[in-house]
Amino acid sequence: MIKPLVAVVGKPNVGKSTFFNKVCGGRISIVSDMPGVTRDRVYADAEWLGKKFTLVDTGGIQFKSDDVMFKHIKEQAQIALDLADVILFFCDYKSGLTAEDYDVATLLRRTNKPVILVVNKVDNYLEADLTDFYSLGFGDFYAIAAEQKQGVGDLLDQVVSYFPELHEDDEDSETIKIAVVGKPNAGKSSLVNKILGYDRTIVSDIAGTTRDAIDTPFTYDGRKYVIIDTAGMRKKRAIENDSVEQYSVMRSLNAIRRADVCLIVMDANEGLSEQDVKIAGFIHEEGKPSVVVINKWDLIEKDTHTVEKFKKQLSCDLAFMDYFRSITVSALTGQRVMKLMEEVNYVYAKSTFRCTTGMLNDVISDAVRAVEPPSHNGRRAKIKYATQPSVQPPTFVIFTNDAELVHFSYRRYIENYLRRAFSLDGTPIKLIFRDKSDKDE
Repeated sequence: MIKPLVAVVGKPNVGKSTFFNKVCGGRISIVSDMPGVTRDRVYADAEWLGKKFTLVDTGGIQFKSDDVMFKHIKEQAQIALDLADVILFFCDYKSGLTAEDYDVATLLRRTNKPVILVVNKVDNYLEADLTDFYSLGFGDFYAIAAEQKQGVGDLLDQVVSYFPELHEDDEDSETIKIAVVGKPNAGKSSLVNKILGYDRTIVSDIAGTTRDAIDTPFTYDGRKYVIIDTAGMRKKRAIENDSVEQYSVMRSLNAIRRADVCLIVMDANEGLSEQDVKIAGFIHEEGKPSVVVINKWDLIEKDTHTVEKFKKQLSCDLAFMDYFRSITVSALTGQRVMKLMEEVNYVYAKSTFRCTTGMLNDVISDAVRAVEPPSHNGRRAKIKYATQPSVQPPTFVIFTNDAELVHFSYRRYIENYLRRAFSLDGTPIKLIFRDKSDKDE
């Protein structure tokens, strides 16, 4: 399920990036006293009180600047606001209120979304005079010092209070959401239209015709689906001057995050591009099952080894996600398009796989008996037991005497063993090794 999105906005140099880095645990955004350093949105996942969310840092908004860069920053911030579930409006106590703060406040009131006013750089709350900030019209606010993390906990308490309660038995969980992604002009819209049986999206030879992520519900073989046709994602340098397409890429990445299954559509004539690999990497990192769809297969001159050559090249390009499944189709003629739906159902079933604790521990024991963990400085990791706390992707927690003793190669071995034992192809799986001493047991 998609995590709530929290946008951090405000004029330049109010400490947005400092707050972002403190919450997300690393210097992900560049911090500088120079206004406008953060130009694009920067994303990172965070968690508070057991609730996971995505925090997005935006560039400082300036309304009266003629600088092209600041116009671009404003557009990027507006995109973040459009997609946000909660908005943090940052002001600077040390510099005081300015006309820019009031301009940003006016913009935020139009969003009709929860807005939390944050007054940053309040090093001494007891001595600070904060009454002026009530004039922004957002009522109570949170006074913090992001650099020292003062007041950040109380602020995050308020942030997560706006998140909806998520239940596994939500009606939406019965519907499989399919994101169709890939570079421009790979035939994504044609494929969507063929699956639906009618022209839902505009099809054109001009790359970039689809500018937005379009959701279309449909039923196939008695099962409910939503198919999301997304804009083609080009390399960043090819889109940096096209704010509309930047918006499209943002929506495409958002579609991947909320999808249950991703179809990576590639043009058989061109092969897998560098951008296709980056898209696949993003899908892999998000833990989404996927199918590589080799489209326009009808245009390829074939011999008995053509398919194997394609699959061999794919295995090389996508070595980091060697669990992927692929299918050759022609959106134009409809060749194997319905077979594609079987692949969607297959990888979705694998991503929602759940096994009993007993069965899991039997498999882990067999893996350890076959290959024991290597020793390090005379010490050897002992795997005690394992559980599966969640699915999408299947997540396994393995308790050991010392998780640091489990080398990367052995983690990879356990992952491959589990994948073979439970036939978990088509979906990423997640392994978490944790310490569990004999005393704890």
